[in-house]
Amino acid sequence: MQEAMARVQALTCWSGEVRPEIIKGGITNANFRVLDAGQRYFVRIGDDIPVHGVMRFNELAASKAAAACGLSPKVIHAEPGALVFEFVDGKTLSAEDVRRPDMLARILPLIRKCHREMPLHVTGPALIFWVFHVLRDYGHSLEASKSRHIATLPRLLGVAAELEKAVGQVEIVYGHNDLLPTNFIDAGSKLWLIDWDYAGFNSPLFDLANLCSNNEVLEADETWLLEAYFERPVNADLLRRYHAMKCASLLRETMWSMISEIHSTLDFDYVAYTAENLARFERTLGDFRNM
Repeated sequence: MQEAMARVQALTCWSGEVRPEIIKGGITNANFRVLDAGQRYFVRIGDDIPVHGVMRFNELAASKAAAACGLSPKVIHAEPGALVFEFVDGKTLSAEDVRRPDMLARILPLIRKCHREMPLHVTGPALIFWVFHVLRDYGHSLEASKSRHIATLPRLLGVAAELEKAVGQVEIVYGHNDLLPTNFIDAGSKLWLIDWDYAGFNSPLFDLANLCSNNEVLEADETWLLEAYFERPVNADLLRRYHAMKCASLLRETMWSMISEIHSTLDFDYVAYTAENLARFERTLGDFRNM
């Protein structure tokens, strides 16, 4: 963390010496609050993470596009491995906050705007986030790294192939792809969507499933969300494809954590996070197979 703090202090955008304050909670980046010339800024420090498919040129392009759409705070400055944003006063959401029906009703327009408007503002090369490629790539990385999970990989990747077949053909939109509760900030009159590390073209089903799986949204509210997004009643085919993607979302979070157990240097209990998400994945997979 001291190295990250030194990188913040050395950024060329400051008017003078600054004293960064650590913002806890990040599980991919180191985050700081900085006061400079009477203005507050939010700073994210993080290099490319090829093992997770995180490329900072992509995050910067997505962050600028999100700001242009009014989804995220304005990007003030960017240097390799660092992004500086306008600081937003507000409350970071919890899973309990997200799954409230009134909050889901506020979140849905943000997802729509991300999917439909952000492609009009993204410039330069853009990535695709196909969860099943991510899972296969994680499998290769875990095997190469002699992960403690190697024995479980053949089954998990077999399940991933089953789920990819169940999802079938998809519409392509521009997705956020990491709808954890902490990536929403409630500023009262405005709700912000932040952190575009994994942004890229994807199926809308992934963001919807990812939102619900990460925040344990109730089944009745999942149905409402799907019908409100697609503006039509949910049929059995859509439900099955959605639930397949929900399983894939939980498997991706599980294998993301398996990878992070090996490669991350941040102070976070990835072993416990792996166990928690693996248990949720197994429960959800059982429900999917019983549909």
